[in-house]
Amino acid sequence: MEHITTPKVENVKLLDRYTNRKAANGTLYLTATHLIYVEASAEVRKETWILHHHIATVEKLPLATAGYPLLIHCKNFHVAHFVIGQERDCHEVYTSLLKLSQPVKPEELYAFSYNPKMSKENREIGWKLIDLKVDYQRMGIPNDYWEITDVNKDYEAAICRCSQPLSGFSARCLEDEQMLQAIREANPGSPFMYVVDTRPKLNAMANRAAGKGYENEDNYDNIRFKFIGIENIHVMRSSLQKLLEVCEMKSPSMSDFLTGLENSGWLRHIKAVMDAGVFLAKAVKDEKASVLVHCSDGWDRTAQVCSLASLLLDPFYRTFKGFMVLIEKEWIAMGHKFSHRCGHLCGDPKEVSPVFTQFVECVWQLMQQFPCAFEFNERFLLEIHDHVYSCQFGNFLGTCHKEREDLKIFEKTHSLWPFLLQKKQELRNPLYRGFTAYKELQPNTLPFSFQFWCGMYNRFDKGMHPKQCVLDHLLSCVSQKMKLEDSASELENKLPFLDGPLPSEACSLSKVGHAVSKTPMLNTPQDYEGDPPPVLSNGASAGDMDVLADVDQRNKENLFHHQDLCDHSDTIDMLDSEAKDGKPQHH
Repeated sequence: MEHITTPKVENVKLLDRYTNRKAANGTLYLTATHLIYVEASAEVRKETWILHHHIATVEKLPLATAGYPLLIHCKNFHVAHFVIGQERDCHEVYTSLLKLSQPVKPEELYAFSYNPKMSKENREIGWKLIDLKVDYQRMGIPNDYWEITDVNKDYEAAICRCSQPLSGFSARCLEDEQMLQAIREANPGSPFMYVVDTRPKLNAMANRAAGKGYENEDNYDNIRFKFIGIENIHVMRSSLQKLLEVCEMKSPSMSDFLTGLENSGWLRHIKAVMDAGVFLAKAVKDEKASVLVHCSDGWDRTAQVCSLASLLLDPFYRTFKGFMVLIEKEWIAMGHKFSHRCGHLCGDPKEVSPVFTQFVECVWQLMQQFPCAFEFNERFLLEIHDHVYSCQFGNFLGTCHKEREDLKIFEKTHSLWPFLLQKKQELRNPLYRGFTAYKELQPNTLPFSFQFWCGMYNRFDKGMHPKQCVLDHLLSCVSQKMKLEDSASELENKLPFLDGPLPSEACSLSKVGHAVSKTPMLNTPQDYEGDPPPVLSNGASAGDMDVLADVDQRNKENLFHHQDLCDHSDTIDMLDSEAKDGKPQHH
């Protein structure tokens, strides 16, 4: 709180860059964790919350006629444009946000003060929810060739996934050659193994001059070497900045937008990462070959490629639990430098890069081609992406496991995964066909198969008015269906208290009774082939009549929704069929 000199500023305007409506007027508050803007003119109280850790940049713009503009860009691609009446207030808010958004010490991060009123026991259970040993056991490890060991429990050595070899132009390392031979021999089903360098060849050759480089095939038995060509963190950071400039164009023509999107190179980089994942998956699935993957350090491009290949090969990783395990295994446990790449602390801005953002987008691109293959929906991806930057939970703090142990992350902070599982119902994919419907995924990686992700990069721009997402509509239908089933069950429990039917109505009611006997879902659309069941009129009391009227009304509502649900069922079947054919989806 010592960084906050002005906790409240009134008569602050919030501009909407996509509409010409009058700017909102309200009060801006600064708390220890959030910037909060409350609109005064709204009929219903409307609040905008921005977590300090989400703020990427704060910029004071030149004086305008309405006051002093303050432009905030966030790491989750939210852009807030405020206009403050007094220069002194604007400067103090600006200074406070600079300090609050760039903490110096790890202990100043939100996770260490976040308190969801959870017991110590439940917090410990949350951290134990994901157990990587269980996942290795699921894959049959340990076995005759591989074992799980704690030989590095004191962090005295490093066995990486790996990083580039220190080969230079002519150096050799016999231990490295022997290790690759052992990896190859652990797979008796293939006489060779792949060594994949995810860097462009020119970059790897330049590293040779510094005594690094890549493996010489002449020195290794039975390896096939391949360059992939994914650019480094600096190119990716620049590409994202160009993409965001396109997203922030005020009123671009379609031609200007598409030209800007192409010039940013963003989707081209996404395609390169996807191509690498597809290559790994095919090597394992079709050629039965083992693959060793590395980039320069082994914690950026290597994490992207290995986790994508796992998603393509194993349907378990397309479930809620499996995706959490995948992130824990390939990103957190393997030492992706979240703290540096996400700019959690005040440090070198050249270390910041959207490596994890690209992985999340690759998953979303797969979901567009295979909409029935993932248990979770787009919101699940966005929630994870938000919390990678929010520092609200301890999962993504630090740069490696040792650093997290030193910070006592597991004793002082909470895990993200139980929080997400509590919201499972709203994060699930209504099109999901189940664990066994799809085995390996074979995506189309031609350029036209990749789409711009408006839901990520423009999701806070309400003025754009995107068309309603079909998945959101399906979730709404599923929710409505569940409510109707609950109401039907309640009404079914009331039926025994009613008198029998009139003779003229016995036939109709017997049909309904037959439908009930076949399924417990009374009063759902599939129960009725013709007209809804007649309302009983055999001398029931006034109170009973209210119940019966309610029965009739609910029957009508069921029939009203029947065609809508059937249409969506047809949509699901169509999407499922196209996905299995490997066609890109453009619905």
